[in-house]
Amino acid sequence: MRVAVIGGGPGGLYAAALLKRLDPTREITVWERNAPDDTFGFGVVLSDETLGGIEHADPEVYRALQAEFVRWDDIDIVHRGRTLTSGGHGFAALGRRRLLAVLHRRCRDLGIDLRFCTEAPPAAELARSHDLVIAADGVHSATRTAGAEAFRPQLTTHRCRYIWLAADFALDAFRFEIAETEHGVAQLHAYPYARPDGPGGPSGASTVIVEMREEVWRAAGLDRADENQSAAWCAKAFADALRGGTLRSNNSSWIAFRTVVNDRWYHGNTVLLGDAAHTAHFSIGSGTKLAVEDALALAACLREQPDTASALAAYEQERRPVVASTQRAARASLAWFEELATYLDQPPHQFAFNLLTRSRRVTHDNLRLRDRRFTRAVEREAGCPDDTPPMFTPFRLRGLTLRNRVVVSPMDMYSSHDGVPGDFHLVHLGARALGGAGLVMTEMVCVSEQGRITPGCAGLYTPQQAAAWRRITDFVHEQSPGTAVGVQLGHAGRKGSTKLMWHGIDEPLDEGNWPLVAASPLPYKPGSQRPQELTPRELASLREQFAAAAQRAARSGFDLLELHCAHGYLLSGFLSPLTNERTDAYGGSLAGRLRFPLEVFDAVREAWPDDRPMTVRISATDWSDGGTTAEDAVAMAAAFAEHGADAIDVSTGQVVSDERPDFGRSYQTPFADRIRNALGIPVIAVGAISSWDDVNSLVLAGRTDLCALARPHLYDPHWTLHAAAEQGYAGPGAPWPPPYQAGSRTPPTGRTDAPKPRLTLR
Repeated sequence: MRVAVIGGGPGGLYAAALLKRLDPTREITVWERNAPDDTFGFGVVLSDETLGGIEHADPEVYRALQAEFVRWDDIDIVHRGRTLTSGGHGFAALGRRRLLAVLHRRCRDLGIDLRFCTEAPPAAELARSHDLVIAADGVHSATRTAGAEAFRPQLTTHRCRYIWLAADFALDAFRFEIAETEHGVAQLHAYPYARPDGPGGPSGASTVIVEMREEVWRAAGLDRADENQSAAWCAKAFADALRGGTLRSNNSSWIAFRTVVNDRWYHGNTVLLGDAAHTAHFSIGSGTKLAVEDALALAACLREQPDTASALAAYEQERRPVVASTQRAARASLAWFEELATYLDQPPHQFAFNLLTRSRRVTHDNLRLRDRRFTRAVEREAGCPDDTPPMFTPFRLRGLTLRNRVVVSPMDMYSSHDGVPGDFHLVHLGARALGGAGLVMTEMVCVSEQGRITPGCAGLYTPQQAAAWRRITDFVHEQSPGTAVGVQLGHAGRKGSTKLMWHGIDEPLDEGNWPLVAASPLPYKPGSQRPQELTPRELASLREQFAAAAQRAARSGFDLLELHCAHGYLLSGFLSPLTNERTDAYGGSLAGRLRFPLEVFDAVREAWPDDRPMTVRISATDWSDGGTTAEDAVAMAAAFAEHGADAIDVSTGQVVSDERPDFGRSYQTPFADRIRNALGIPVIAVGAISSWDDVNSLVLAGRTDLCALARPHLYDPHWTLHAAAEQGYAGPGAPWPPPYQAGSRTPPTGRTDAPKPRLTLR
């Protein structure tokens, strides 16, 4: 087999070494346009997991790397003159030049042809003369660009600028430091990569990355600064961290990070590896790690599969989900630093905890295992009593105090008859109220017959419906004292007159359809009914319907009311520029698009008792070009808060049928986080929050006030009580109903441990 490797970075070199070691008959050539000692950046961080893979695949490379590593456990977070330290994290780093030297030596020892200062021939040309072409040619991959039609890359450039520099001494911890300059906020990411008296010199060496928003970078004049001027500016801004020393550069320039995603990683016999295939923000230290792991997986697949085509398919199938997970974490970390200025006024320990958990890979629970003292200090600062997880602290909205931070999210059940909730709803909502959540929400309850999504939707437009809801709220208040029950009011708009979900979600009824209305006459998707554009007279009638439903909700005994302005239903249809094409006062600018939803809010707030809280659910993004932006979402939230909303329930999407959501764990939380910390108003986070550890982490970090969980409560109606039992909590935030108290401890299981050996005989 003849193998061509384009790019002599760590990923390309390690792939070449592994392939040659596994089969010495392979003829492998590596093209690198730079000289052997040329490199960009300084230190490289590798995880224990990655090192374990290297040790198993090539012990000789592992031993050489082991001799070079600097290891440390602590993270220092410096903000407004105060340093907080969290331990138990475990890092290993070495100089990038040393890593390349180890891999160069290994490749030469194995007989690989290394061609430095040589531009590789085009990948298409190499593919004709080689059995395999590995494109490890980096973030600006020429191979990817030339093969764009096959690989279908998506490149996203982000809002911060950063520069790689180095200090000539070894820090004793990973250090994050914030500088509040006259131009704006800058942040330092720094870590040691060479030990004192080692290859880095008598004092060792540290990587220093300085990052700031684009507008701060320009205001500081750094867009006009040369390499030396930039290094001097950074050294001055972070003089304390650098002990008054200077910073050195290495072809260093200010870069805007670019996220690379490809629909395909291989085409024919050419495969992308490392940054050519995918990138992840440096703040989670994953670039070299991912490239090395790609090399390990590619070599294994080529060994295991019967032919190259099968191996490349297996490689992509194996690596894609791992990389996608890492990229989600990296995007969360990147976005956190982009919005860093909104967190600066947090209390010191909360700020540090928020930073440490920003990617969602470090959580409250595993941080307690790493550093219990630090985590307890964060909890004390937040007012958590001893032995009380953050999720079981109370929260007040207007005249309502919730006993914990868990909300049973609104979930459409499509099980009503003529809009009347029946025994199913009594059992469904009653079970979840008994299950310990602080607030149990109804599904979207429609304000009119025409406003239903399906024939099975519940309503509050008749006295019979109101009486049926009263039966349910009475049960909750009598049988689960302290549990609040809320109603979500809405109107389906253009997404109405459809089949029950399990018969075909968003599909029009086969018969018995009713006419639809919306902000503009745009069907939800091909084949959907076209709605009629609402007239001013009809808008006035709708306001009255919402207000009348709110009055019935009050008489029905609900503790909280939420106005549904999300997911493409009627009020959401006014808010999104993709669904509102009106040319009157209710369209156009965001202020115009907000006009009718705010009028409805005002009418409902007036009809709803003053001492009871009212929330609003919004879609903070449409996940579609030209739709609602994150900035729009903050403005929407501010407008509703100004009109009296007590909290914003922050969801996303479901506005247009061709959306492309970025699904993942807690994937909607950053939108809630941004609104909360930009505006200082309470928020409810929702969307793929599934574990009690996530709830504790999000609440303690100050990213949300309440967490709404849907599917976990379908899986387990007693999710909150079980979360308390699993954490050993038995306080007032999660009381077990008296008939259930015998089950308040986790049931015993069979033993899974075995007697430990006591003696070793030789």
